[in-house]
Amino acid sequence: MIRVAFAELRKLRRRTLSIPTLGIITALSTFFTWFVFHKVNTSNGRRGEVISSAYLSTPKGFAYGFIIMSFFLGMTAFCIFASQTANEYTLGTLRNLLVRQPSRMKLLGGKFVAISLFAAIMNTFAAASSFLTGFLMSGAAKVDTSAWFTASGLSEFGKSFLNIFISTIAFGTLGMAIGIILRSPISSLAIGLIWFVIVENILGGLITSTAKWLPGQNLILVGDGGGSGEVSYSHALVVGLAFVALFAVVAATLFKKRDVAS
Repeated sequence: MIRVAFAELRKLRRRTLSIPTLGIITALSTFFTWFVFHKVNTSNGRRGEVISSAYLSTPKGFAYGFIIMSFFLGMTAFCIFASQTANEYTLGTLRNLLVRQPSRMKLLGGKFVAISLFAAIMNTFAAASSFLTGFLMSGAAKVDTSAWFTASGLSEFGKSFLNIFISTIAFGTLGMAIGIILRSPISSLAIGLIWFVIVENILGGLITSTAKWLPGQNLILVGDGGGSGEVSYSHALVVGLAFVALFAVVAATLFKKRDVAS
């Protein structure tokens, strides 16, 4: 499985994939954080609240700009996991891989570990650019950053990083599962983006009671690190991971049992 992971990492290191992906994530993380600090005391936050310089001066303000990137990181992971998996079927390379590694579960596990490592690198780039931008903007925004470097501030940032990483890997796992089920990168990306970006928002807006049972909405709350309204963090984590486990089991079963014709 380790050799599979290293082989997959070589694919992920391609300049056409790694550089644009990390560059866009860094740019967006920088922009979102800059916008929050630039519009401090006047702009609305993630849930409609006005973000004040006093709030950004607290230990929780350390990770605010990074948390805004949670959903985008999840969608990016979904697309990468789905495309990297479904492409093996489309390009006909899965059969060659199975010749070198007959154990399908080791092959699947190695791919998952490699892409998860790439997702961790994405999160690290987003966190670093968010922190640097916030620190540089703190003077103009009249934000006191001393609380950021306390034990409480570092703890809050660590919790945020862990929650966003869990959310990112969960979205990625759903992407890998759908890629295996559909065996087409275009179909996987289209269905996933339509569901998470459009359908869930419409359902959650029209029938508010459904929001707490939708996988994407719950994983977003996990990335935010807190519940919203009647949905608690623990509920969001359990429901979100339950959907992930269900899709993972179905996909793993198909991957192991289904014939590979080409």
